[in-house]
Amino acid sequence: MLTAVRGTTTNIPVISVIIITHNSEKFIRLCLDSVFKQGCSGLEIIFIDNGSEDRTAAIIRDTLPGIMLIENPVNLGAAEARNQGIKLARGEWILTLDCDIILEENFLSNIIKIIDQAPSGVGMLQPKILNLDKKRIYSCGIHLSWSRRFYDIGSQKRDRGQFNKPREIFGPCSAAALYRRKMLEELIEDTGYFDRRFFFLVEDVDLAWRAKIRHWKCMQAPKAVCYHHGNSSLLNKKYRQYLNLRNRYFTIIKNDGRLRYFSKILPFVLYDLPRLCYLILTNRFLREALFKNTGSKNQVPKLSHR
Repeated sequence: MLTAVRGTTTNIPVISVIIITHNSEKFIRLCLDSVFKQGCSGLEIIFIDNGSEDRTAAIIRDTLPGIMLIENPVNLGAAEARNQGIKLARGEWILTLDCDIILEENFLSNIIKIIDQAPSGVGMLQPKILNLDKKRIYSCGIHLSWSRRFYDIGSQKRDRGQFNKPREIFGPCSAAALYRRKMLEELIEDTGYFDRRFFFLVEDVDLAWRAKIRHWKCMQAPKAVCYHHGNSSLLNKKYRQYLNLRNRYFTIIKNDGRLRYFSKILPFVLYDLPRLCYLILTNRFLREALFKNTGSKNQVPKLSHR
């Protein structure tokens, strides 16, 4: 049964913060503390707990009585959990946070300044996400290459201020990302704002790609800094590999089309084919999906409308 605890704020918030949890009792207190130390008004905070079997939901309820909390009986995946939060949210902007993100004290005040100055065509903002050591970069956004590989900008590079000047990028990493409500309402599909069929991984790439097709822009917001714990996901490593590969092809087929991608046969031969062969040999989830027909053809996303 789905249960919700709602806050009592009546004013329309500038930002709705959506935090997804799943067996997150080791991380959630630090995340909570960092959010509530921000000291700025105009916020709405929504927690979505994805079937936790530990004390995550109890910690949230005990720490923040009356906060808006959705408790799913099972893990619906990050994409669908965020969709639940967005449907409830009233903010002009949506801030998605993973449960192991810690915000700097001036994070939200800096974000609000950036929002106030953002042109109407900017629908996504990417804060600077550092590792917990505060020295190396976790992500400064997502880059999509000509060969249709996507990766986190600056990942694991030492932060030397090389990304301190805001620039336009492909899209934000949803571990800590801002989305304009107007843009999300324009992009919603039958499968949600984030496509629920992705479950977890690459759903932020898909959303950014759909936004780009409709001419929305994403800008870096390096003055807003947060820290990512990392390694907090309890997903089996092999299953994570499978989802990453499956969702990579899903989003390419959905947004770029089969013919356009396979017209770039060289990157497929050089990068994808050897990797695919290796994973077929070593990953049982991929073998089952390919050879035991465990998935339905209806699960493959259709091409986006343009």
